[in-house]
Amino acid sequence: MYVKKFEDLSKDDLGIAGGKGANLGELTQAGIPVPPGFVVTSKTYDKFMRDTGIFSKVMDILDQVDINNTKELQEAAEKIKAIIIETPIPDGISTYITEAYNQLSERVGEEDGADVAIRSSATAEDLPEASFAGQQDTFLHVQGLDNVIEYVRKCWASLFEARAIFYREENNFEHSQVYIAVVVQQMVDSDKAGVMFTVNPSTGENIALIEGSWGLGESVVSGSVTPDNYAVDKETNEVLNVTISDKKTMFTNEEGGTSIQVDVPDELRKERVLSDEELLELVAMAKRVEGHYGKPQDTEWAFHDGNLFLLQSRPITTLGDSKKEGSEEEEVDLEVLIRGLGASPGLASGTVKVILSLDELDKVQDGDVMVTTMTTPDMVPAMKRATGIVTDEGGVTCHAAIISRELGIPCVVGTGDATTTLKENDEVTADGKKGLVYKGIIKGAEDEAASAGAIQVSATPLITVTEVKANVSMAEAAPKAAATGADGVGLLRTEHMMLSTGVHPKKFILDG
Repeated sequence: MYVKKFEDLSKDDLGIAGGKGANLGELTQAGIPVPPGFVVTSKTYDKFMRDTGIFSKVMDILDQVDINNTKELQEAAEKIKAIIIETPIPDGISTYITEAYNQLSERVGEEDGADVAIRSSATAEDLPEASFAGQQDTFLHVQGLDNVIEYVRKCWASLFEARAIFYREENNFEHSQVYIAVVVQQMVDSDKAGVMFTVNPSTGENIALIEGSWGLGESVVSGSVTPDNYAVDKETNEVLNVTISDKKTMFTNEEGGTSIQVDVPDELRKERVLSDEELLELVAMAKRVEGHYGKPQDTEWAFHDGNLFLLQSRPITTLGDSKKEGSEEEEVDLEVLIRGLGASPGLASGTVKVILSLDELDKVQDGDVMVTTMTTPDMVPAMKRATGIVTDEGGVTCHAAIISRELGIPCVVGTGDATTTLKENDEVTADGKKGLVYKGIIKGAEDEAASAGAIQVSATPLITVTEVKANVSMAEAAPKAAATGADGVGLLRTEHMMLSTGVHPKKFILDG
């Protein structure tokens, strides 16, 4: 089947619908309020590439590119994307997209065509072992059949962005074995939107962590605004924390369907986004989604005219361990230079490198503290070299926070003015738990950051009747798991260890 409605998809359709598409289908079938839509399956992409004869051309280009040569990689990516975008979709394929879009438009009552978001849903994206979001493109507020078909093709082409090619090569994914599905979903012109983790991703506590801002959710997800931050106990429904930020900008839908960034009206900049009633409505949804999947979720939500919609849900890939009882935190006797939100725990000491544009990424060397306005997917190679990350904007669910937790490095976000307060080549220490940046170096902080996750070990182990066990997904994680004092291994992801070898499992079988 080349096109499938959300109602006809489930988590078992990961192979043809990708992570986003399969999860949206699963949520729809569970009765959770999800804006309607359909998925142009990965089989459609494969048929397009092969029937038009461009598959072999693309593979030939990839075989010759040196991914460590930035200019050569970028030129190859642009050449491949141009081939895909300029190749018409055969009628035998476009007919299915036309029928699905017309049905969606009729369903939502849009005579001129439904206003939709078109998102990538790659078969290797949003899986439990990785969360390097942003490898492919998303297009918002697309309206009209011709535009939908054009942007589906652009979505396919985005599978060959330079950063996506580099990512696959680095992680030993065969280009010929990675496919892309495309999600076409009704746009929600939200009044307020944001992100919700169904548990605290830094500590693993059973507390819903919610971030929200005005307008579309782009501002929160991208980190272009420091959103309001809320914490709610899922067991008691008690609102534990409300932090109101100065929300300077927002994304809104311009007439004609374009998403634009505008200034937030003065009266709303420091106004609380979510009421207690709306928080409890979100928490109720968190319980439903988490209960359905049986594991903590990272979700995107939106309110429109008082109605709550869930836009996306995926597993949290970077759960931390809450600090064990009996441990003591060492007091830090250093001057506090700046305050923000602790987004990835641990201490990171190093030399400040202020990054204001992508051209400056090469300044970041091993052991530096990277300071920037906000991070983007193109900054990930530099983030891997850094010992810690500090940003002006963003909340604990933004790109910088998620990637830092994935990399196991301390991160402080939403400081407001780190790029102007912290000076190039200053020596500082970032505390990713408290959300503070200190002047000077803390002895041992480099070792803590290098330990990938800054696990705090209890001096006096807590003895419980229930055994507490660790999850191990990579061979490199074994020492970290052992250091936690866990009672054993509860989940051993041998498939991840096998994939990390870079050898296909079938090769091992053939070799006996």
